Amino acid sequence: MTDGLMLPPGGGTRIPSAGMTLKIGAERSATWSMFEAEVAPGFDVGAHRHAAAEEVFYVLDGELDLLAFEPETMTAGDWRAWTSGDGATVLRGGPGSVMWVPPGCPHAFANPLDTPARLLFLVAPSGHEDYLAEVGRALASAGGAPDPAVIAAVRARHDIEQLTPMRRGPAQISTTA
Repeated sequence: MTDGLMLPPGGGTRIPSAGMTLKIGAERSATWSMFEAEVAPGFDVGAHRHAAAEEVFYVLDGELDLLAFEPETMTAGDWRAWTSGDGATVLRGGPGSVMWVPPGCPHAFANPLDTPARLLFLVAPSGHEDYLAEVGRALASAGGAPDPAVIAAVRARHDIEQLTPMRRGPAQISTTA
């Protein structure tokens, strides 16, 4: 029989350049990985989709703009203006908000405020920590704004189709839902 895992608050393996803490990953689970994430003010992960991965996002603190639908028209600009064919729009979610993303579904999140947000993030299958470490290194080496071509190349290696650019920093703060 295998023992489970118990972590105290703050426990886990920090991925500093990605702003995440790995709670459970491929080393323990073949099914999914779990992270606690701090989302900096103005950070926008960029709209993207996975062919095989399924994700769940649960907002713990702060607010995030959340997208999880196929847009009627996919523009290259700000995904927060997208609308689905049946009228769904981006949600401004606070503590307790949940976003589930099935494989193939365009999705994104962004912190529209000037204070950090925190979320619990689960992804199946496990192993997403390898992507986060690689993209974190790319972000750290970029210093300022990430190079969209570098981020897109990293994402392409990890089953992620980039739809809009990743952005970070207070200059990207938006007050639109």
